[in-house]
Parts: sequence; structure tokens; C-alpha cells
Amino acid sequence: MVMALRRPILHKVLDYEDEFFALLMLVLETHSMRTTDASFSESLYGLRRRTVNFKLKKDALHFNSTDGIQNSGIEKHQRVLSVVFLVVLPYFKSKLHSIYSRERESVVRASLWGPGDERSDDTDYLDMAESPVEQTRASGHEISSRARILQGAKKVIAACYPWIHTSHEGLAFAYQTLYLLDATGFYSLGLHALGIHVCRATVQEQMDASSRISRMRSRERERLRGPPWLKKLQGALLSCMYAALDYSQTGLIAAVFVFKMMEWWYQSAEERMSAPTIYPPPPPPPAPKVAKEGIKLPSDRTVCPLCSEKRANPSVVTVSGLVYCYGCIFKYVSQYKRCPVTLIPAEVEDIRRLFHDM
Repeated sequence: MVMALRRPILHKVLDYEDEFFALLMLVLETHSMRTTDASFSESLYGLRRRTVNFKLKKDALHFNSTDGIQNSGIEKHQRVLSVVFLVVLPYFKSKLHSIYSRERESVVRASLWGPGDERSDDTDYLDMAESPVEQTRASGHEISSRARILQGAKKVIAACYPWIHTSHEGLAFAYQTLYLLDATGFYSLGLHALGIHVCRATVQEQMDASSRISRMRSRERERLRGPPWLKKLQGALLSCMYAALDYSQTGLIAAVFVFKMMEWWYQSAEERMSAPTIYPPPPPPPAPKVAKEGIKLPSDRTVCPLCSEKRANPSVVTVSGLVYCYGCIFKYVSQYKRCPVTLIPAEVEDIRRLFHDM
């Protein structure tokens, strides 16, 4: 998104960001399930997935969720279904959410501006479908029926998605709450449906996984066929692929860190460029000079120049900045229309009352 702001051509890639992300997660989750019997995130914490075999105790009426659970390695179909639950179903859910959001926006737009926008969308779709060459009525009817079917399917999705989303989130919350309360050994519906329990891997299991990966890759290298140069090329490609998959976890963590740093730097640079320039405050103007024909300023600054007494209700004349008694300066300015000391022209509106903090 940050790079697309400077290069608009990358917006075309962002249109398929869900597909790219799903493809990346499909590769990572498949590799993680194949080598470690765990999802990509679970392998970061040293966790493993094991098949659960329940053995109910006949003499116990109430038993703990972890009682009678025996763990064994997961099978191939469980790996495939785990990838489906981790990648495929979230991808379809995101697509349903995008369709629901667009339909919701169209409904809100129609409620504000009328149904003209929805009709215009259908009209544009039909106009683009028509070619410069005249089409038959049958083809036009087929296109219109197809558009009506798609529109009807979107409305059905928009009506059903809130219930699907609520059910999914409710079940996820219930399973996680029960898992925290130790009432069940599964923290998600997918694990319960597959009969898989997530547990921490032992050191021996990690060593066995490393040796199993080595044997698996050795068998894959032995299956290479062709001339010697082709085998070398295939072996080099396999080595590059193995290295990329082995360091994918560390690489993704580093990529996220670098991306966040670049995003922070870019946003801070944009803020610096868009922030207004702050200039220092201008120096105060020079004090006005006392006119020769004006009243002389007293030596005591707290005395009014007009009545020669301590100021009462001090007020300033804004054109000169000098302070007098409010009654004295109001009468003088009303009569002479000037400041009594500097003789600068002034009006009653130029008098401002001064207040001191008590």
C-alpha cells in the first residue's frame, strides 16, 4: 500500500491481494504440515498436532477433558483438511465479507440517493457486454438472465453472511473460553472436527522431525531423472526451494520488521512534508514616542497620567499601549479622539480593559 502511493501500477496487484496472500499461506502451511505436523504459527512456538483417541473411563461420571487422551501422529488426510481449515475456508470467508460489504454500501447508497445507482450499474454491465456488431435477442436475454442470477446470489450472500459470521465468531469464542477453563482439549471447531490435539513437541520429536525431513529430501533427490546437467539443475532448484522454505519463518519476521520500519519512516516523512512551517514570533514594535504637546508620563508606572493618582480600573489604549484609568481615558478619547500622551488618533473602540490575576 505504501509503495502503491508512489507507483500507481501496483494498485493492480492490490486488487488481487487476497489471492496472493492465500497462495503464500497455502505454500507455507503445506510445507509446515508436511515437515513438522503443525501449522506455520504453531511451529514458531514448538507445537505439534496429534491425533486424539478418546478412552472413556467406565467408573467415572465426571472426568477432565485431558483424561483418556492419547496422542499419535496425524495422517495424510488430516494434514490436507488442516490446510483447508487454515487457508481455504478463511479465503472464502474474506470473499464473502467483501461481497457483503459491497452490497451493504449499495443498500446505503440507494437509501440516500435512491435506487438509480444500482440501475446504472446493471445498465453499464449490459452496455459493456454488447459488441459493436448487432447481437441476437437470444444472446441479450442470456446475458440479462446471467446478470439477474449473479445479482440474486449476491443478495442471498448479503442476507446470510451476518448469520454465518455471527455463528463462526460465537463458536470460536465458545471453544476458546472452554479451552481456557480446561473444559475441552480443543481450542477451535476445526481441530474438534478433525480430532486433532495441539501439544508441545518434545526434544526427541524435534530431532525425529529433522531426520524425517532429511530422508524425505534425499528420496526426492533420488527421484530426479534425465541427463546429468538436468539433474544438477533440478538439484540446484530443489536446494533453493528448500532454503527458502527453511528460512521462511525468520525471513517473514524480518520482512514484517523491515516493512513496519519503512511504513513508520514513510509516514513520518509525509508528516514532516505536510506539516506547516513554524516561524519564530515577530519582535514587538518599538514603544511610541511621547509628543511634545502631550501629557508627560509620571515616574511611577502605577499612576494614571491624566489624574496623577493610582490607576483604578486600568485600561489600555491599543494604538499606543499606554495604560490609564478607565474613566479618565474614556472621557478624554470621547472628547479629543486621540491618545493624551502620544497624540495618536484613537477611538473609544481602541480602549481595552485590563484584568489582573487575583
